[in-house]
Amino acid sequence: MKYTTKTGPLANIKTECLALPSSALGSLGKQLKINTYLGHVTRDFDNAPGRTLLISLPSTCPIKRLLVLGVGKESQLSDAQLQKVLNAMAAGFKKAGFTSATASLTLKCSKKTYAITRLALDAVSSTLYEFAAQKNSTSKSKSLSKLAIHTQARDRSMVLKAVREGNALDIGASLSRDLANCPPNICNPSYLARSARKFSTDKKTTVKILDERQITKLGMGAFMSVSAGSDQPGKFIIIEYRGGKAKEAPIVLVGKGITFDSGGISLKPGAAMDEMKFDMGGAAAVLGTTSSVIAAKLPINLVTLVAAAENMPSGKASRPGDVVKSLSGQTIEILNTDAEGRLVLCDALTYAERYKPKAVIDVATLTGACVMALGSHATGMFANHDQLAEQLDNAGNFIHDRVWRLPIWDDYQQQLNSNFADMANIGGREAGSITAACFLSRYAKKYHWAHLDIAGTAWLSGARKGSTGRPVPLLFQYLIDQC
Repeated sequence: MKYTTKTGPLANIKTECLALPSSALGSLGKQLKINTYLGHVTRDFDNAPGRTLLISLPSTCPIKRLLVLGVGKESQLSDAQLQKVLNAMAAGFKKAGFTSATASLTLKCSKKTYAITRLALDAVSSTLYEFAAQKNSTSKSKSLSKLAIHTQARDRSMVLKAVREGNALDIGASLSRDLANCPPNICNPSYLARSARKFSTDKKTTVKILDERQITKLGMGAFMSVSAGSDQPGKFIIIEYRGGKAKEAPIVLVGKGITFDSGGISLKPGAAMDEMKFDMGGAAAVLGTTSSVIAAKLPINLVTLVAAAENMPSGKASRPGDVVKSLSGQTIEILNTDAEGRLVLCDALTYAERYKPKAVIDVATLTGACVMALGSHATGMFANHDQLAEQLDNAGNFIHDRVWRLPIWDDYQQQLNSNFADMANIGGREAGSITAACFLSRYAKKYHWAHLDIAGTAWLSGARKGSTGRPVPLLFQYLIDQC
């Protein structure tokens, strides 16, 4: 997708389709001298947010069609209603099959033009995304590839900024979805490593890949306890982007990259196990975010760490009851091999200490308990620093990729007690998402840290099965804000 801007009188715009709110019809009708016609074809239009109407215009008009957007009482549009309007616009573009279009999104609501534009471009990117890499035949229908945002001259600089960031986010979110949707016989740890190496073409970016020999030598025993059961070798991916000042502390993103999660010896049920290819959604998200940062040339220092492995049952796999030593020196009793994400992440969190980071954010499809608690609407957020949590919350609310903070009180830590090691890797049935975060918190004491549990938000099931690309919009917005 390519996003651009347009200025000048709206009635002079040449376009296959113009999307605009219903409140702007009167003004446009006067300029085009088709007020009577528009009044006739829209007289039964339901103006509720989320409703659309596609209208063909007379051949004398430079605009071929109008996509009218219902906005209800425009001045009272809530954030949720605005999102409905923008999602409906994106769905209208997709259904109509235009290759190019224009949108005029000047709305008299609480959101500023910059924010509306960012939300609109994200909605279009998400709605029009398709993954057909493994299909022999692809759809012959046309799809939107160019969208121009019409703006008044006074707003052009802000809209240009939104479009630049929208293009960058589209690149990153699409990469994240592509990686997560890729089948696990193709997208294994080595594939993720090859994908990451492509970032090194940027002069501000370096990429280093550690193999299992190097991982073992470092002392990442928790990581290797997961990777040992698979014939696919694990990889530890390190990406350093230097867009900020030389001595400025970096922000570190850490992604769980379990490219297929069978559960190991604690084997998962067979139903829907195919969806366990999405268990590297955290890795896909941080790689996608890194791609967006590079594309946007953000003036920030960013380190991205991906712990990539397969979790498979074999004679070499970890058993319930095994005790392993993490990079931090702390020992872990493995009570359930299906709680493997926290094992690869804890070593990555310890590795992050060497950067003396400004903040560390780990992203993982970590617990089914988070799905039960929050469903697919909000990402579970845990943090040891209130300001970091507030910044992530604000970024998520701005771009409509929301989080909900859950506690990591000391009261929960005792559930991780072990008779045979410093801690167990699970804390029982109660508060599963919280005890998982408590486990990780023991490896993140030396810096400001947040954990995003995206088990409910990283992918959709059913007829719309596939990666959502979340939380790339959230992370990218957070990093923009930090600049």
